[in-house]
Order: sequence, then C-alpha cells, then structure tokens
Amino acid sequence: MAILPIGAAAMKLSSLKTVSDSFAATERMPVLFLGHGNPMNALADNSFTQGFQNIAKTLPKPKAILCISAHWETKGTFVTAMEKPETIHDFGGFPQALFDVQYPAPGSPELALETQKIITSTSVGLSNDWGLDHGCWTVVKFLYPNADIPIIQMSIDYTKPASYHYELGKELAALRRKGVLIVGSGNSVHNLRLAAWDKMMVPGYAFEWAHIANEKMKTMILENDHQSLVNFDKQGKEFQLAVPTPEHYMPLLYTLSLREKDEKATIFNDAILAGSLNMMSVKIDKA
Repeated sequence: MAILPIGAAAMKLSSLKTVSDSFAATERMPVLFLGHGNPMNALADNSFTQGFQNIAKTLPKPKAILCISAHWETKGTFVTAMEKPETIHDFGGFPQALFDVQYPAPGSPELALETQKIITSTSVGLSNDWGLDHGCWTVVKFLYPNADIPIIQMSIDYTKPASYHYELGKELAALRRKGVLIVGSGNSVHNLRLAAWDKMMVPGYAFEWAHIANEKMKTMILENDHQSLVNFDKQGKEFQLAVPTPEHYMPLLYTLSLREKDEKATIFNDAILAGSLNMMSVKIDKA
C-alpha cells in the first residue's frame, strides 16, 4: 500500500489552517450503521433503498462523510486522502449496469488529516491506493444522490479484536461536532456460505439461528448493552453462525461506540434475506 507523505507539503501550516477552517464547530451530527447487503441494491428501488432515502431526510447536511466499510481491510489503520476517489467495483458476476455506476463524490484530504490528528491510540496512514468501495457507494448514493458531499473511507485493521475497534471508534467522536457524518457499512448477520439463494425473494425467510441472533442484537443495541456486542463471540452458537467472520460486523461497533448518554438508537431496514443476511440499519441521534 502506497502511503502519502505525512510531512512536507501535506502538513504545512497552510494545510493545517485549511483543516481548521474546514472543520469548525457545529451541532453534533448523527451516526449511522447501514446494512448494505447485495450490491444490486445500488440499482434498485426497494424497501431498503427507500429506507436509506427516508433516513437521509432526517439528517442535517454534513460538511463531509467518514465511512467505515466492511470491504476495506488492512494491516494497520488507514484513511483515503485523495482529492478524487475512484468508484471501486470490488465484486464479480453482476450485470454490466452495476459496473457502469459511478459515484463521483470528491475526497477530502482535509478530513483525512483531521482524522489522523484526532486518533492518538494508533498511527493512521494516509492512503492513495483505495477509493470508495461498494460497501460505501452503494448506500451513500441513496443518502446523497448528487455526490456533492466530500467523503473518505477508514480501513478496518483485520489483526485487531472487536474491543480494539470499539475503542478506536470512540476517538472519532470529535468529528461529529465538526459537521462530519460517520457511517459504518456492513451487515450484522452475514453468513453467505449458508445463504439460501433460492429463497432470496421470499419475504421474511430466515433461519432460526439468524432470527435469534438478530433479536438478541437488537435488544442489546436498544438497551445500550455494548459490552455483549463487543463480546459477540461469547454469545452462543447463533452469534457464531451470524458472524462467521468479523469484517461485516465491525462497522456496527464503530457506530455504537459513538453513542452518547443523551442519545438513542433507532433501528430501520430490519429484514433478513436468503435466510442468513440481515439488512438491519441503525441511526444514533439525540433522544
């Protein structure tokens, strides 16, 4: 992975002044976790995409977006820092129409620098190698279809445990008061190996273990029981089947870690597809 230089021109005083000016204090922004599901949702008009559109109507317009997507895993933590991030089509076997979709939102080197500055528990690299992957653009396009909000992605360090990601998420809190909308994008229940693809279009079709895991997760979210969610691997066989690998689950922890005492969690788009893929999404905002 190529890393942009931390010193030199990128960190001149003029650049730091630009960062300060761009991210002056604002009212606290909400936080989102979006269940992104099948990339084909990007071309759809369905209950999930309508859910994204409806939640967007409740949001103040952000100065910028920071997205933590399940689909950018790295060793170490990085943020995208280019002016014009590429729309990454990181999938295969879909119609050409999906590959033709572009989401030409600008990047924000300023937000990348600000994120690097406020995270103190680990070093944050500035990356010019990534862009906006489908975990990001397939959902954000329904929030801001004009692609006019600057956006960066932050990677998930695959070498670290859930507790690390939850604590790292807390360090992003200051960005909420600088006009930044923080979005986690993944799926709380995500077991593609066991998916019943022939039941994809059957409403409400869910394996019992997926239903149990989903109901427990929702209760923990609404009751602010984050410790149980961080210790997801100790919650029994249903959770083990729901989260066979952690990458789609970690973005939920980033979102929940930012909930403050006077805030509530609102659940939307709660539906399981193909037996083992949950589209549940969460908004964190003032009660």
